[in-house]
Amino acid sequence: MKQIKQAVILAGGRGTRVRPLTDTVPKPMIRLNNRPFLEYLIDLLKENGISEVVLLLGYLHENVVDHFKDGSKFGICIRYSIGDVSFKTGTRIKNAENILQKNFILMYCDNYWPLNLKNLIALHNRNATMATVTVFTNKDGSTKNNMRVSEDGYVMHYDKSRTNNQLNGVEIGFYILNKNILKLMPETNFSFEKKILPQLIKKHQLSGYLTDHKYYSIGSLERLPTTKKFLQPKKVIFLDRDGVINKKAPKAEYITSWKAFEFLPGAVEALALLAQKGYIIFIITNQAGIARGFMTETELEEIHENMKNALDKYNVRIEKIYHCPHGWDEGCDCRKPKPGMLYNAAKEYHLNLSKTFFIGDDQRDLQAGTAAGCKTILVNHESPLLEIVKREVFHA
Repeated sequence: MKQIKQAVILAGGRGTRVRPLTDTVPKPMIRLNNRPFLEYLIDLLKENGISEVVLLLGYLHENVVDHFKDGSKFGICIRYSIGDVSFKTGTRIKNAENILQKNFILMYCDNYWPLNLKNLIALHNRNATMATVTVFTNKDGSTKNNMRVSEDGYVMHYDKSRTNNQLNGVEIGFYILNKNILKLMPETNFSFEKKILPQLIKKHQLSGYLTDHKYYSIGSLERLPTTKKFLQPKKVIFLDRDGVINKKAPKAEYITSWKAFEFLPGAVEALALLAQKGYIIFIITNQAGIARGFMTETELEEIHENMKNALDKYNVRIEKIYHCPHGWDEGCDCRKPKPGMLYNAAKEYHLNLSKTFFIGDDQRDLQAGTAAGCKTILVNHESPLLEIVKREVFHA
């Protein structure tokens, strides 16, 4: 399977946890930043090459149909399968059997995650399963896990009660399904999660795509403020420090004092231009010199305070500097080429990393940025920071 062109969205429930908002509108039509949440999902699908969306509706379905109609206004084909409000998730899927393609994405109407369909398809093809599900790793324990995914990418256990202590992630939807799964579905009203997932797991036919990128939801009232903040348009750029902003120390040496810190030609001008254009600027830097005893955290902080003070004169504000103080072999999640610092920033500031830039100067930066889903660009002698900002960032 090379591509998928159809997405199916479960959007028929009453949305009782979002009352009183859902007393008058169905859950996917809740407005955030003056747009129905469902519009954000459709934009996301279009960005991933999806050309047709099937909406599985029930409660207050007229509200959705009247807004989206055939989808032409939104640049996509939209079809509808309308069932009784009492239908459970599995029954809604089965009810749409006649309009489902051989392979399709299945999503919930209340979860947003920066989908990278190519990566999802790659795992699905590698494991050759009937289904693949996206699972948030939940490393910070911000919610309760309900799935266990093996190291080779298969779902080994699903626990809707979330009580098993061997679980390592949260099922967030964004499935790839083969239509043959419908042969496992009963004629009775049933839950897809309760009835079908255990069968797939038992048959070793459910792959699990693990992601560290936080997902956002409108599933409950308390989640709405952060989801609204996440979906607000932002211009965000991440920059490596040494070799991008300042002159790099010789190999195996480190910038250990402000006296040794030297801005690269054009770097300050590039930062000033980014600030003028309204970009939020973050710095992501490995600083193994701390672990190796060449400097302390306090000395690094002094360098960064001096750097920020120098940039203040040009109206440049660095939102935050993330640094990894660990050595090469400490196995942390933050040292590039691992993307941990990028995920930490995304969580703290509610950022969609797929809509950000990361500019670095070596392969570790490229690997970290690519793993996190950022648009990643490397500087070199021919294309320093100022050139890349003007050519790649401002004209993206």
